[in-house]
Parts: sequence; C-alpha cells; structure tokens
Amino acid sequence: MPEKHPATGQAAPAQRTVRRQARGLKRMEEILDAAEEVIAETGYADMTTNAVAERAGMSPGSLYQFFRNKEEILDGLLGRFTEGRSAHWETRLTGDVLRMPVADLVDQVVDEIVAYKASRPAYWALMHGSATGDRLAAASERLHRDIARRIAEVLAVRAPRLGEERRTLIATMTLAAIRAVLPLVAAGPPDRAAELTAELKVLLTGYLSASTNPGREPGT
Repeated sequence: MPEKHPATGQAAPAQRTVRRQARGLKRMEEILDAAEEVIAETGYADMTTNAVAERAGMSPGSLYQFFRNKEEILDGLLGRFTEGRSAHWETRLTGDVLRMPVADLVDQVVDEIVAYKASRPAYWALMHGSATGDRLAAASERLHRDIARRIAEVLAVRAPRLGEERRTLIATMTLAAIRAVLPLVAAGPPDRAAELTAELKVLLTGYLSASTNPGREPGT
C-alpha cells in the first residue's frame, strides 16, 4: 500500500512527485503525437505551436510548460525517432538475425522500415528535410548519421575484415539508395509500392553481397 502522511492521510511527497513526473511524461508524449499529426498534414514549416496545442486538447500556455517553441518540439520528435529506433534495432538486430543470409536480412529490414514510415508520416518531414541550412535540415542530417551508423555497426558484425572507412562508405551508399527509393514507395499506389520495394531489396542485396563478400553470389 502507498505510504501516507500520518497527519493528513495523503500520499507522501515523494510519491506525489513521481505521479506528477509520470503525468508530465505522458503529456509530453501526447504533445509529440499531436505534433506528428500536424506535421503529416501541413509539413514542419507550417506547423505552429497553437495548432499542436489545439490537436493535443490543451491551451498554448499549457503546451509552453513542456515545449517553449516549435524548435523544442522538433528536438523532442528527433529524440523519439533516433532513440526509439536505436532501441528497436538493438533488440532486433542481434545474434542469428545479424548472421542470416543477406537477402533475408535485407528483406526483413526493408519491410520494417517501410512499415515504420507508414505508421510515422511525420518522419518523412525530418528524413527528407530541405537542405537549406535551417533547423529542419540539421535534424534530417542527424537522422541520416544515426541510420548510417547503425548500418555500419551491422557491417562490422557481418564483415569484420572490412575497415571502418570502408564500412562507413558502404553504409552511406546503402542509405542513399534507401532514401532515393522510399519516397517513390510512399507516393505510389499499393501495387506500384510493392514493386518498388521488391526492386529496392534486389538492389541492396546485390550491392551488399558484392561489397562485403567479393566473389560470392548475391544473397548468399
């Protein structure tokens, strides 16, 4: 049973603090959820804190207790995308999964990426931010570096003989291919999207097989 103050019968201060912190974290997540919806509809450039507050069902003043401006909301979303995805891949890309045939690994990873992007449409605004030197472009670049680092870590396990510089180059090229094709997947009708996804898998399987295991047949 929760400890209570002997005189008032109320929860102890430490417990009240924990509850407030939990409510605060929950509210922050709700604000970020609302921001994702607004960005998906209007884009980041046209997103306003008032629109996010309205979507989250709170006043602008209440929102400012958690995020002072849209740039802080962007930082919150960036943390959600990078830290959340890193934690996801750390649990998924382990042991036997990392060592499965290239074609199987590519098939699994590409399917998960496509599914994630479909469930997080605001991710596109960050992943493909315009290269104008603005804060959105910087956020996009940070996401790219995080993804490339994760690919390089996979390569380090699968092809430890490759040097760090070579792994980084392969990771960069792999990411470039994914970035080039996925917008076409997102924009196309289901049948076309499936075709493009299949072709992306063929492209990545062939490239990664040739780059990490010269002399072997793609997919082996």
